Amino acid sequence: MSRNIDRLIEIMALLRDPVGGCPWDVEQTFATIAPHTIEEAYEVADAIEKDDMAALEDELGDLLLQVVFHARMAEERGLFGFDVVAGRIVDKLVRRHPHVFGDAVVENSAAQTAAWEALKARERKEKSTHGALEGVAAGLPALTRALKLQKRAARVGFDWNDATGVIAKLREEIAEVEEEIQGGGSPARLDSEVGDLLFSCVNLARKLEVDPEGALRRANLKFETRFGRMESLLAEDGLALESASLDDMDARWERAKTQEKGPE
Repeated sequence: MSRNIDRLIEIMALLRDPVGGCPWDVEQTFATIAPHTIEEAYEVADAIEKDDMAALEDELGDLLLQVVFHARMAEERGLFGFDVVAGRIVDKLVRRHPHVFGDAVVENSAAQTAAWEALKARERKEKSTHGALEGVAAGLPALTRALKLQKRAARVGFDWNDATGVIAKLREEIAEVEEEIQGGGSPARLDSEVGDLLFSCVNLARKLEVDPEGALRRANLKFETRFGRMESLLAEDGLALESASLDDMDARWERAKTQEKGPE
């Protein structure tokens, strides 16, 4: 296994060689590669969602390449290399698992999660004197970042008692969106109110212990699958999607729903 890692690092160095390397690879920077890193992480998640282990094997390799790519660019600037990156995560894993690598005792996974979060909070406090929400990466997907911000706020007691309060807040936010629509609200106002509504949706998901990013990803997949089935049903009935009426589409949509297996 180490030979493959060494070979991958060697290949990356050759690709980045200013003389004999690949022009595209040589031109890249941290900023230009970052979007590819995010994309590869999502492709890993997509393979897992589809339970496609062959694809997962391939996508994990693509994601590993991103780490090697960033490490190589850092090494060229005299900052750090892949071995340092690996060493940092090794140290962090050992530090955050004292029940495995030390004498601490945890009773179950819930206790471990609490201990993990406490360790992270202590580490953040040691690094900075800023507020409780510091360090939640701005580049995260919006739903994921909203969830992390809310969890941080909840740790210091700024939280709803239960989901009932969040549902009431959701109704309030929907009413405010409706008010803006009825009053001919400006795009900026509508943007703000819809944003508040989405933020409250994330809060509800959190209180119900539902991952909002994963839930929306699955909803997207369900919509995509159902829409494709609707198209097929239209075609079976001799109707083209472009010329079908909304009633035609609604009828096939309902038929597609009844043909699906599993929960709605």
